[in-house]
Order: sequence, then C-alpha cells, then structure tokens
Amino acid sequence: MKFTHSLASLAAGNGQNAAVTSTKKHSRTMKFTLLSTLLAACTGLTAAAQTAATARTFDPPVMGWSSWNTFYANINETIVKGQADAIVSKGLLACGYNYINIDDGFQWDRDESGRLQVNPTRFPNGLKPVVDYIHAKGLKAGIYSDAGHSTCASYYNGETHELQAGMLDHDDEDSRMYFNELEFDFIKVDFCGGTAHQNQERLDLNAEERYKAIAAAIRRTGRKVNFNVCRWDFPGTWVRDIADSWRTTQDINASWGSIKNIIGQNLYLSAYCGGGHYNDMDMLEVGRGLSAIEERTHLGMWSIMSSPLLIGCDLRNIPSATLNLLRNTELIALNQDPLGLQAYVVRSEGGCYVLVKDIETLHGTKRAVAFYNPTDAAQTIGVTFEEVELAGNVAIRNILDRTDVSNSDPDGYSASVPAHGTLIMTFTADRRLDRTRYEAETAYLSSYQEIMNNQTAQTGIYDAASYCSGGMKAGWLGMRAANDLQWQDVYVSEAGDYRLDITYISGENRNLSIDVNGAKATTLSCNSGGWSTTKTASIRVHLNAGSNVVRLYNASAWMPDIDCMTVKLLQADAIHGVVADASAAAADSPVYSLQGQHMGTAADLPALPNGIYVSSTQKILKHE
Repeated sequence: MKFTHSLASLAAGNGQNAAVTSTKKHSRTMKFTLLSTLLAACTGLTAAAQTAATARTFDPPVMGWSSWNTFYANINETIVKGQADAIVSKGLLACGYNYINIDDGFQWDRDESGRLQVNPTRFPNGLKPVVDYIHAKGLKAGIYSDAGHSTCASYYNGETHELQAGMLDHDDEDSRMYFNELEFDFIKVDFCGGTAHQNQERLDLNAEERYKAIAAAIRRTGRKVNFNVCRWDFPGTWVRDIADSWRTTQDINASWGSIKNIIGQNLYLSAYCGGGHYNDMDMLEVGRGLSAIEERTHLGMWSIMSSPLLIGCDLRNIPSATLNLLRNTELIALNQDPLGLQAYVVRSEGGCYVLVKDIETLHGTKRAVAFYNPTDAAQTIGVTFEEVELAGNVAIRNILDRTDVSNSDPDGYSASVPAHGTLIMTFTADRRLDRTRYEAETAYLSSYQEIMNNQTAQTGIYDAASYCSGGMKAGWLGMRAANDLQWQDVYVSEAGDYRLDITYISGENRNLSIDVNGAKATTLSCNSGGWSTTKTASIRVHLNAGSNVVRLYNASAWMPDIDCMTVKLLQADAIHGVVADASAAAADSPVYSLQGQHMGTAADLPALPNGIYVSSTQKILKHE
C-alpha cells in the first residue's frame, strides 16, 4: 500500500496539530433535534446527517464542563457561574456543550433530620440560585454524590464536613433534594465511601446493589436525570440497565501517560456501548498542559469512542488553540452521532491501531476511522478498504483538519502519524461489504466486569494473545450459561446458508455450544493441542438477511478461549433471474456455481467455463 499522506506538517499551529497503544487490562434532557440544529448552524452538517440526528431515539453522550480537574474541592458560586458565562460566550454551548457540573466540594454535614447541608462559605446562597443561573442560560446543571456515607474529597482532600455527605441511608431524600427541589439534571455518583481503603469507616459495599438502589431512588423522583456511575473500572454488564454512562478507569490527569492508559483500557469495550449508554473515559484534560498533538488525540479518541465530553480546564482563560479544537463540530458530530456507537479495532500492528465505526446509517457506506499511534516515534499506519468493509470509490475527509484528502491507492489508505498522534477520518464509499471476520475482542461477554478477580468470579475477560488474529482473545468463559460470548450484530445482506469458521484455543478437551438467533446449532468438542495454539472448527448455519446473533457458551464447564469467527456465504436463499451479461456483477462480488461451490469473484468469470453462475443473488450467464 502506498504512502499517501503526511501529518508532519501538522506538528504545529492553531491547535490543529496532528494527533495510540496500550494493552487491555484484566438524561441528557436536551433533545437531539435542538442539538442537530445547533451543529448545523455551526458547521453546515449534511442533510443526511441532520436527518439521522433527528431520528435518534436515545440521548447522545453528555457534553459540557465539570469542576474537578482544575478546582478539585475548592469550588464556589463565583467559579461555577463564571464557567456558565464562558461556555456560552466562547461559543461552546452553540456547539453542543450544554452541561455545567458541580463535582465534589459543595457539601457541609447533615442537620439533625439528616438533610444534607451546603458549604456556607463556598455557596452562601445555597445551590438553588446557582442552578437557576445555569438554567437561565439555556444550560443543564449537574451535581455529585457518593454511594457510601463519605465522599472522595473527605478522604483525599481533607473535606471533613463531607463524612456523611454520601447517599447511603439517604437515597430517596437526597434524590428528592437534588432533582425535585434543586432541579439538577445530571448526577455523578462516586464510590470512595463504598471502597474500604478509601473511607474512614472501612465500608466495603456491593457496587451493583448500591447503584441499583440509587437508580431506583432517582426514578421515584419522576425527573429525567442523566446518571453517571463512577466506580473507576467497568462495573459489570448490569450497569447498562440503570445508568447513562459509567467510568471505566481510574481518574485522569493531564499527562500523556494517563491519556494513553485510558485509551488502552477502552479499546476493547465497544460491545458495551450503544442505545444511549456509554463508556465514560473521564473528563477532558485539554487546555491543561498536553502538547497540541496529544490534545488532538485526546479529544479525537474520546469523540470516536463516544465518551462523554466534559471539559475540565478553566474556561475563563482557555487557550485559543484548545478552544478551536473543542469547537470542531465535525469531530463533535462523530461523538454525538445518532447511532451512538463506539469505534472498535480492525487492525493492530507495530503498537498502532486502526479503529472504525458506522456513522449516520447502520451498515451504510460512511464510516469514521481513527489511525492511532501511541508510540514514541512516528509510524506509518494503513488499512485496506476491504478491512473496513467498503468498496468502489472511497472519498476521504480529515475531520481534525476539516479538509478533503486525495488518495492515489485504490485498495486502501495509509498515512504517517506522529508520536502520540491520531488521524481521524471519514470514509464514504460506493458500496458496503458484509463483514466477514468477527474478532472475539469485539464480542459481548454477558458476565464481563473489571471489579472482582475474574477467575474467582468466573467471568470472561479479554486478554492479549500474540498468536491470535487480532492480537487478543476472549477467555475464562463457561461454567454457567450466563458467562457466554455473543456477536450480537452478525450482519449479512442476503439470507442463506453460511459457513462459520470459529478459531479457538484449548490445551485440553472442552465443549463449545453454538446458538444462532436463539436456536441451538451444534456442540463442538475442541482441543487445539496447546494453550498458545489456534485451531478452526467449521459449521453450516442459516442466517437471516440483516442482523443475527451468534452465541458461544458452555453451561457446565469451561469452554475454549476464542480468537475469532469468519463468515462465508455458501448458498443464498433467493436467486433472481438470469442476466446474460457477466459484467452485471461487481468485480469483487463472490461467484458460486449452481451447486453452491465458490468459484472466485466476478473478476474471475472470464476464466471460468461457460455456464450459469450466481453472484449477489443474481444468475449470470457466462458465454463466449
């Protein structure tokens, strides 16, 4: 693949400098119709994008500002109102940043009745005038609490008046105060008060039980509230049922090491994002000392991975280059895209990654692509169009630079990406290809969690494995039906019989059951001959046109580790009339005999014997 573009010239100037690798560790109430109008006014979104945006049935990731990164617990009424003023005056509200969130530091003990008080020095007028001020500017207001008795600032920042400021034993009364009386629209709920080594009581609480109880209390208020769970690691698949977003890592800080680590921990969590529920990669550190290249990577990867975008710097003196980056509404559009998807890894090589996701239309011809270089040296990163499931002419746009890109390679695209840099692109093609390879690290593990030891809890994990096709595998699966692996969107354009090739790893005899669309397909006996050796088993199944679910499980014993699954059409259900023109099929379309034997692609037809062949459900008469 040819070198077609260089980012070296983007290493300086106006905050649009070029923009990663790590290994994976073992409501919003503003209607999207309003947001799409604001974005259209800022950048002139395409008609297709605006139509897709208004069709959204769930909320996008939260955007706005939060107090913790810059001010920690030292917040007050003046600071918060100043940030509300700045987010409007600097054009950020017009681009979609519409939350002003008060983090830890506003609390002050409880009175004799148990009602939480507000710090009289920092907020002498209470919180209601602050909330009203925020709302009067067309913004939403967010607040903070903890699932235990005490908050994180009470333990780490010496806020001794917050030892009883958490929600434990006060779920309903605090929810009524925050949402019915004060009318906050968002809440972040921390867990220092429930983690024994982070609170003076040494309370060790069950995160699932506490967060479900808090979610129920919020629902009882009758208010629509955007709920963020802050348990620092992916808490478990149960969180999607109760929260709009959830933290997946420890706290961020304004260093490249922190940014790289957080991206690395989120590379293989795409299966848990969707339907208005998002992996939260923590607040933004742009404007707080990162290089221009690192800021582009930071915001670019948070955007394409659909993380909440909460600015953490002081907006009153934000650097102009950072402000310009934050107002890049083409980048914002990827984050706020109506599909609500997180980009997933399609290629990893040399410590670099290519990630992709659908935008605007599911299984459509427009996709967002990230070329991510977390290493300490410039790297050339490339991908074929087939790897991102596109064909025909492909138009390429650089989203960070807001420029169209010329490309001389008909088969793919490559670029030189500087150290710590990222290139964020959109690819728009003539045709969409069906996905043929499904890596295990993109699959949904029904019992996945990162809080407890996975072996003790008997829950599946993603793990690095150099001998696997994508450099990763899914393991520790089985022992119960719920500890399964699911590819929940195996999409094929034509109904028919398909061959599923499942590549696994197992150093002993283990059984693997396979369901397709809820029906049992088969059970395989698997042994690859070693725990770093792969082997492939094939089965024939029927898939429906559109989305299918393929589930792998063992309800009573450990199942093999899984590398990937490939999907290949054997025989389509529908075959249309004969076309007496071999050129009617696209050159890359697979061609089959009437007996279902794969004969190559349409480009191979001239070399095949005269006869009738099937390609894309069309009979083609080849005669010379």
